[in-house]
Amino acid sequence: ANSCPTILSKSQWGGRAPTCRTAMATPVTYVIIHHTAGASCTTQSTCITQVKNVQNYHMNSNGWCDIGYSFLVGEDGNVYEGRGWTSVGAHAPNYNSNSIGINVIGTFTSRNPNTAAQNAVKALISCGVSRGYIKSTYILKGHRNVTATECPGNTFYNT
Repeated sequence: ANSCPTILSKSQWGGRAPTCRTAMATPVTYVIIHHTAGASCTTQSTCITQVKNVQNYHMNSNGWCDIGYSFLVGEDGNVYEGRGWTSVGAHAPNYNSNSIGINVIGTFTSRNPNTAAQNAVKALISCGVSRGYIKSTYILKGHRNVTATECPGNTFYNT
């Protein structure tokens, strides 16, 4: 679909294979927005490093079978595949089986993600709707709407 942004597959960014997978029924009702609350990235190489760091943290420290998010978005304007469109994520308890979790790499408590990242998020959601993975009547939520957390940061949440 022409509304789809560049999505680097897990193999393109050098991600580890999941150790388990649960299929997710689509289209989903919710899109949940997150931030990593860590360093930002504006180049593909630094974003790949950040995505690998997140996956390692989720798998090695949290003991999860894969990175928790469906997708991650860098301020390089690229989308990085996490669990993708059709696997249940580990990003928002009680919503994982009926949502796409999109994480924007960086900390957005006092600033917004740049235009490239915001446009990539919008294009990714449009892509999901056009491909039938997300309901056209989807409900957009910040992580803080479903879990006690600051995520996705005050400034970004207000946007």
